[in-house]
Amino acid sequence: MPSDTRSTLDALEQYYDTVPRSGARTEDFGPLTLFVREGAGWPFYARPTRLWSGAATTAADVDRVRARQREVGAPEAFEWVAETTPLLRKAVEESGLEVHEHPLMVLDSSAPTRAPHPSVRVLDAADPLLSAALAVPQLAFAAPGTAVGDAGPAELAREIAARLGDGRVENTAARIRTGRTTVAAALGDGSVLCSGMHNPVDEVTEIVAVGTLPSARRQGLGLAVTAALAADARARGVGTVFLSAGDEDVARMYGRLGFCRVATALIAE
Repeated sequence: MPSDTRSTLDALEQYYDTVPRSGARTEDFGPLTLFVREGAGWPFYARPTRLWSGAATTAADVDRVRARQREVGAPEAFEWVAETTPLLRKAVEESGLEVHEHPLMVLDSSAPTRAPHPSVRVLDAADPLLSAALAVPQLAFAAPGTAVGDAGPAELAREIAARLGDGRVENTAARIRTGRTTVAAALGDGSVLCSGMHNPVDEVTEIVAVGTLPSARRQGLGLAVTAALAADARARGVGTVFLSAGDEDVARMYGRLGFCRVATALIAE
């Protein structure tokens, strides 16, 4: 592995270990660390323990973590980088989980910043559309792929209503105020059609939860939101901007913004 790639992956591993800690407690399982969400927000997962130097992870280790995840009501989910922890996949699959591969991509520092899309803006903590921006990815991920789907404004309104009082809007607003999260959204007809966020830690950030309302797909909105988030990260002085693409087709789309594949992100559930 080239030294610059190794350095980048080391920075990503540090980020992966750091970013959940502001909203989760950790539980030690030797070669694995379980992050348990405290408060409202997306549930977390288990990851390889940072700088672990002991024995390789076994299926029994994975089984112990999965049992604990069931106890605390967390998804039985594991995330890691194939090139950084290559032996984990065998243990996870022996435990009975399915492993999904996703291109792990980093923004080329020489890539030009795209001009802002006229329908995309960064939301502040008091923006009335913040609740919609957090709900859109839920509908997007419930209908995987890039094909135009049925879920539209009516379904979005129901999703927002169903999440009233769950604390996610308040939690995200607090993170926006303290600079730990940026949310961007593409707007149309007074509502959110696509949204995403990035969560900077020092000089590294990951663009996550980019999703388009299924009825609004095939308009380039996901790319526009991603470009806005990348531009915001650069404006904040972030040197390493990365993301995981859903599949190879999506990776090619991100490549148009200057993202380059450096490794493979693995997700098991």
